[in-house]
Amino acid sequence: MAKSPSTAVINRREFVAALLKAMPDALVVTGLGSASYDVFAAGDRPRNFYLWGAMGGASSLGLGLALAQPDKPVLVITGDGEQLMGVGSLGTIGAKQPKNLTLVVLDNGHFGETGMQRSHTSLGTDLVAVAKGFGIRDSFTVEIQGDVSSVAERALSRNGPTVAQVLIKADEPPRVLPPRDGVYVKNRFREELGFAPF
Repeated sequence: MAKSPSTAVINRREFVAALLKAMPDALVVTGLGSASYDVFAAGDRPRNFYLWGAMGGASSLGLGLALAQPDKPVLVITGDGEQLMGVGSLGTIGAKQPKNLTLVVLDNGHFGETGMQRSHTSLGTDLVAVAKGFGIRDSFTVEIQGDVSSVAERALSRNGPTVAQVLIKADEPPRVLPPRDGVYVKNRFREELGFAPF
């Protein structure tokens, strides 16, 4: 039975900050909106790739990055609405089975960027069951703040792919906006990986 975000107690900002602290070398891709704000609030760094207007694209970008950089842990941090928009990418992740890819879905059961309308996860969709159905065996729900260490351990073990559905409180922390200059973010990320900007 699907767990409901309506009873969530996890503080999103604290969870994301603790996860990034536990995975300082991870390449991080963010979904648009609150996930980007949470990652940026934890500390900007060249290994963060912020998406602004590509709703549904975070997991696909993360997949491509994981395949291109198989020796580095790749962490996608996104929201339930964004992941629902890109649900088909879970099928390709399941087919390709990149061991270094972890998706963290911050699930508050709402579309936070468009007015807090209820998302499908608060209406019965079980993201863990969906991910497992696509062949991502290591898919699980996180309901306790302290389980951040378990998520980091699974991600760093590189036995993935992994999907962690993190049930967060449906609140809206103050926005902390990362750079909006896509060329700057891309070139900074490429340079961090040892590639020339273009």
